[in-house]
Amino acid sequence: MALVATDSSTRTQPQPEARVEPETRKFVLTLSCVERAGIVQAVTTFLFERGFNIDEHQQFDDHLRQTLHLRSAFSGTSAYSPERLQEEFRPIAERFDMKFSFHDQTQQRLLVMVSKFGHCLNDLLFRWRGGSLGGDIALVVSNHETHRAMAEAAGIPFIHLPVTPETKLDAERRLLELVDEHSIDLVVLARYMQVLSNDLCRSLEGRAINIHHSFLPGFKGARPYHQAYDRGVKLVGATAHYVTPELDEGPIIEQEVIRVDHSYGPTALSTVGRDAEALALSRAVRWHCEHRVLLDRTSTVVFR
Repeated sequence: MALVATDSSTRTQPQPEARVEPETRKFVLTLSCVERAGIVQAVTTFLFERGFNIDEHQQFDDHLRQTLHLRSAFSGTSAYSPERLQEEFRPIAERFDMKFSFHDQTQQRLLVMVSKFGHCLNDLLFRWRGGSLGGDIALVVSNHETHRAMAEAAGIPFIHLPVTPETKLDAERRLLELVDEHSIDLVVLARYMQVLSNDLCRSLEGRAINIHHSFLPGFKGARPYHQAYDRGVKLVGATAHYVTPELDEGPIIEQEVIRVDHSYGPTALSTVGRDAEALALSRAVRWHCEHRVLLDRTSTVVFR
């Protein structure tokens, strides 16, 4: 009978159990308060004691207003939620009289409003598809049918919400219903050419961004590029700001300017202006979605 040699290395060996790595969660803390010693130490100690790692930290000490603004992005493998962090941080916030918020670093859900000018919507959709917008476009709402095909081609639901003087209040009520139904975090007015009522502006305070077709303060009203041409301007600009009841007076998030000269007619100025509008709006949306914008009275602190 033949003997068969066996190699012990080929025998089945018990396999170690697969190691399950705990899920890493990412958060952002933003706060503002009066300047005083110990604030940063209190924040970093709070995060360290809970096993978090600070991934990004920025602060601005406004010595003129004697205030401090801070943004810390941090991560860890704990089961903490923004609500739990909010509650446990409250004693520190009360000690320093802080205005603060904890945010989960998940994509913000956006509702984009547009009328007949589609360049800003097109730019937002392009950046959204490329993953560089910072938020997730949930739906597009318009008072015209003009850009239904553009939205639906990108796979975004399009809702036609016509507005007349008689239906304005009903349309605004429906808009707020859509904000709730789709869990919208930010409303983006991408050249939406309707003035929002004071009540709607208050309802969307701090979560609605508008793009204005000039470098505010500047040429207001109709035909701004013709006004610019008549005055021989040398800079064309655009302003992205939060929506407030005071028309075009909300806290400014971002501005873009492009140099021009005497050879630019109204059409060329309009073309350059559209580029400025798209750039300013997309930056403002991204910075808001990343919790980089802190409101400070009638202005903003933006941690880029």
